[in-house]
Amino acid sequence: MTDRADVVIIGGGAVGTSIAYHLAERGVGRGVVLLERHTLGSGSTGRSAGGIRSQFSTEVNILFSLESVAFWRAIANEVDYREIGYLFLACTQQQREQFERNIALQNALGVPSRLVEPEGISQLVPGMRTDDLAAGAYSAEDALAGPNEAVQWFARRAREGGVQIREGIEVLGIDTRGDWVQAVETTDGRMETRVVVNAAGAWAGVVGKMAGLDVPVKGYRRELFVSEPVSLDVIPEVPLVIDLQVGWYFRREGAGILMSGARDTHPSFDTHVDWAGLPRIAEFATWRMPPLAGVRFGDKAWAGLYDVSPDDHAIIGTVPSVAGFYCANGFSGHGFQHSPATGRVLSELILDGHVSGLDIAPLSITRFRSGALLSEPLTAHAGSFAG
Repeated sequence: MTDRADVVIIGGGAVGTSIAYHLAERGVGRGVVLLERHTLGSGSTGRSAGGIRSQFSTEVNILFSLESVAFWRAIANEVDYREIGYLFLACTQQQREQFERNIALQNALGVPSRLVEPEGISQLVPGMRTDDLAAGAYSAEDALAGPNEAVQWFARRAREGGVQIREGIEVLGIDTRGDWVQAVETTDGRMETRVVVNAAGAWAGVVGKMAGLDVPVKGYRRELFVSEPVSLDVIPEVPLVIDLQVGWYFRREGAGILMSGARDTHPSFDTHVDWAGLPRIAEFATWRMPPLAGVRFGDKAWAGLYDVSPDDHAIIGTVPSVAGFYCANGFSGHGFQHSPATGRVLSELILDGHVSGLDIAPLSITRFRSGALLSEPLTAHAGSFAG
């Protein structure tokens, strides 16, 4: 492995490979090295549900979505991008009012979301129980894409632009003498560099500590279950449905149904599947969506990690105390979908010292000290299924 690089990216998921791709697009790929301790996409990206949406509660998240959606559409044939729609469910008047505020902001920024009354929800999702619902929030343009396909797309084009992608190499330490990045220590030796990008997902806090920094990101396990084949007569093609009250969602996955399981309340790097907890999930699932009662689960499941920040927003940008250290993490479940915009933003920040088109100041790591925290209620990792 080369012993020097202009930029070292730590993490080979969608965010890290997107940054590598965008740097290569700027013509500096030959000075970039991406380090992945396992294989590309083997972390949170490869275990995600692949959702892409513009329904958020803050302007910065919506704008990241809109830029990313334009990118996903441009490469739709290569990453299995499909607009199936997202439907959020509100069980309380307070949630309905939150939806109304969100939709007003989303519409003002160009997102075609709309409020749906319970009878309209029944039309979107035949057979679903709606008598306890206050409203829904729906956008037909929200979508899915293939996480593995996306990572490989970014990586292939990054390599074509000269980026070195090294799999199976773990970062052990970061030399920050003089409050400036000097090098990274790896299982394959020392690499001199003046720029390090922390794109390590749920492990971002660990990488931060290597540089003597507190990057407040923790990993939380979340399960996904996939059923055996289900006839379209039983459950037709429907939007991705998210019940915010419990933090549960489902959609069709090929011939079957994908639904979320429990989310841990304690941080860890554990990705085991707790099959013993499936009956609890099934009890609610068949109550909310009675047609699921005849669907068989029990053969296919996996668990991944949300990389959660204290306010459920990404941490993007420089770190004032260590020059040359950049963060691109803490997306709280939105890293894959926002990876195109994140890659562009980081490439500009590294090469130009500023970012065009998007105001990333609200996502600075300094907000956790200043108290300028953000709020994002539309997170599927909350709710009573946590724990």
